[in-house]
Amino acid sequence: MFLGQASAGGAGAWATMLLPLVVFFLLMYFMIMRPQKKEQQRVKSMLSSMEVGDSVVTTSGFYGILIDITDEDVIVEFGNNRNCRIPMRKAAIAEVEKAGDGIAEKE
Repeated sequence: MFLGQASAGGAGAWATMLLPLVVFFLLMYFMIMRPQKKEQQRVKSMLSSMEVGDSVVTTSGFYGILIDITDEDVIVEFGNNRNCRIPMRKAAIAEVEKAGDGIAEKE
């Protein structure tokens, strides 16, 4: 009879130790992993909706206009005289502003 009571008490101790661990992992999921997945989806949809003529900002901070788009690469035109065209990966694009959304066109 003593063994039956010890095993029942041991199961309760395991549940008490396991509960904070489960709560910790749930908290990590909702605070870190879920927002990261949402951000990845936002970036993926932004990159897939790019069109020629859109204004972009690269991850290094350069402003340019999209000239050509392929599956994984884009050609971006930089500078005022529009003679600097650089091919780069789509992943190097940090922000996209649609051609019709410019501030100059709102005024």
